[in-house]
Amino acid sequence: MTQKLGAVRIGKDAVSRIAGRLDAELSAFRNRRLEMSYPYLYLDATYLKVNWGSHVGDLALLVVIGVNAQGFREVLAVESAAGEKKEAYRNLLKGLMERGLTGVQLVISDDHESIKASVQIELPSARWQRCIVHFERNILCHVPAADMTEVAGDLKGIFAVHRRESADALVAAFIERYGKRFVKAVGVLKNGLANALTFLSFPSGHHRLLRTTNGLERLFGEVKRRTRVVGIFPNERSAANLCTAVILRVTEEWALKRYLDIEPLNAMNEASEGKN
Repeated sequence: MTQKLGAVRIGKDAVSRIAGRLDAELSAFRNRRLEMSYPYLYLDATYLKVNWGSHVGDLALLVVIGVNAQGFREVLAVESAAGEKKEAYRNLLKGLMERGLTGVQLVISDDHESIKASVQIELPSARWQRCIVHFERNILCHVPAADMTEVAGDLKGIFAVHRRESADALVAAFIERYGKRFVKAVGVLKNGLANALTFLSFPSGHHRLLRTTNGLERLFGEVKRRTRVVGIFPNERSAANLCTAVILRVTEEWALKRYLDIEPLNAMNEASEGKN
């Protein structure tokens, strides 16, 4: 069915019929038990246009990707929310825990207050990593275009290191170099730095994969590409069902390729337990 979406533009009745046929399969996916632990979670949302009857508006599609105890990625949840409301992420995490979610050590996301608050409440032992791509953009929006390349290069250097001491030295040099020229940019860096460097507390071989939500962004791009023929979804259910089906189709190959070697994390945890 998801292949057919790319063939021709289809009407709202056809979209609704296809979405209805997917109900049973997707219900099983959404309610399945989570048997393994998932040390790393990625959270983000994408937005779809939906016909709400009286108007056309946005529907947030909240997605959670987990890296399991064997180092493979899985789509753990795809849930719709009429706007990225305060309770939406908390309910999402609560639902995952009710299904058996355990072992979360790090949550990677953009700087959403609703996500941070939900993680603190529902996953109090987990740490939070701010996506450095979004963070760098927030900093660079306060830098003139003529200086953008230079400043961006220095920023990337900060987040490319594998030791906190090295990062701190580069941050100090950045502040010394740009502190008077780009006051707002440096202020943003200072305020958000701690959460942008959380990844340094985890195995160095994982750093590149823990710094950003790029994997989710690519997935969202593929969802938009494959559902473009629909245009405006006729209702919330059809949007959630069809996009979930597309996500599952796109990520089928994840089961065949290990995302990362989980052993360094296991060794780090064992060493930490030995010290306590």
